[in-house]
Amino acid sequence: MGRVLGSAFLKEGHEVMLGTRTISKDEVVKWLDENKKGKAGTFAETASFGELLVLATGGSVAEEALRLSEEKNLEGKIIIDATNPIAAAPPVNGVLQFFTDLSHSLMEKLQNAYPSAKFVKAFSCVGNAHMYKPSFKETPTMFICGNDVDAKKTVTDILTSFGWETEDLGAMEAARAIEPLCILWCIPGFLHNRWDHALKLVKA
Repeated sequence: MGRVLGSAFLKEGHEVMLGTRTISKDEVVKWLDENKKGKAGTFAETASFGELLVLATGGSVAEEALRLSEEKNLEGKIIIDATNPIAAAPPVNGVLQFFTDLSHSLMEKLQNAYPSAKFVKAFSCVGNAHMYKPSFKETPTMFICGNDVDAKKTVTDILTSFGWETEDLGAMEAARAIEPLCILWCIPGFLHNRWDHALKLVKA
């Protein structure tokens, strides 16, 4: 996910540094070779470099990634939170299992741990193949939430340039509803091997 979004930001004219534990990892080396203007660094180096950050790790290691990024490098910055709290357990009849419940979200936990950062949930309800310039009959909807209004406006502008319509669902508590959309999106894939779809909010 991080490499896909990194390439997308480069295509939109932004400077990009990919954060990683191991810069020499094959996937990172391949991404750097394919994206000559891209850079890679440790989590702390990347967090310091970026004016806007994207958290695109597995949900179970999201807290560790932020810890390695160092709190001083996160202060006041917009963090697009693309994580989902997927448990280390197989799907049940195509339904993913989460390590959170409907009264708690991973995003809320992260925002409360780093209150000076401006978390915005986005890119969490679609597969990475469709995150940039999705090609469907209709423009799909990306559901976002977060406590900072200006941060959400910035993320909405990014989503528009990436080919999405945005539905702002309010403050961080809405992540309790947005994160489970990942479960819904994955069910057709697990049951019928259909991954070529996105969600759409239809309005009257």
